[in-house]
Amino acid sequence: MRTKGKIASWNDEKGFGFISPLAGGDRTFVHIKAFANRARRPMVGDVVTYSVSTDARGRPRAEEATIAGVPRAVKSRRTSGFLAHLLAAGFLLVVAGAAWISAIPMPILLVYLVVSFATFAAYALDKSAAEEGNWRTSESTLHLLAFAGGWPGALIAQSRLRHKTRKQPFRAVFWATVVLNCAAFAWLFTPEGADAWRSLVAALA
Repeated sequence: MRTKGKIASWNDEKGFGFISPLAGGDRTFVHIKAFANRARRPMVGDVVTYSVSTDARGRPRAEEATIAGVPRAVKSRRTSGFLAHLLAAGFLLVVAGAAWISAIPMPILLVYLVVSFATFAAYALDKSAAEEGNWRTSESTLHLLAFAGGWPGALIAQSRLRHKTRKQPFRAVFWATVVLNCAAFAWLFTPEGADAWRSLVAALA
């Protein structure tokens, strides 16, 4: 049985809110994952239709929710996921190849691998926190990790976990960190970049 209501409150950072049934009654909890047509994020005042189920504690929650007037997203998740994996793997292969022929120091490859793994873990923890309503990892931290070389791990996490894929301000800043990191990587092939890397290693030794 489908119910019609209006979104009374929405926390876009945590990805959940509450729906007030148009026929009256108690508000119903709804999570972002319940929306089938996610061409855009839900907003307060949106009219939605949904099915009512209960969570593990017997509390009502919305399932199979759709926003009135918003079509289903036409972008293929499978295609976008494949491209994300291809871009991340391709870049890491370029880094590995450059390290293999000694065009860049081998530790740079290790930095990319370690930071990418840490970034994937940070995304996973943030998604789990969003679903449980716990303290979130700040977006600035995720962007910093991406800029430090973890953006391949971030791309894979966004694709596999379906996390941070639709918030346009976040996406814009994320791709800016990718461009900046790639520019910094290219700079390592210049004499100035190589000297800067050697100076950094010497300072840390």
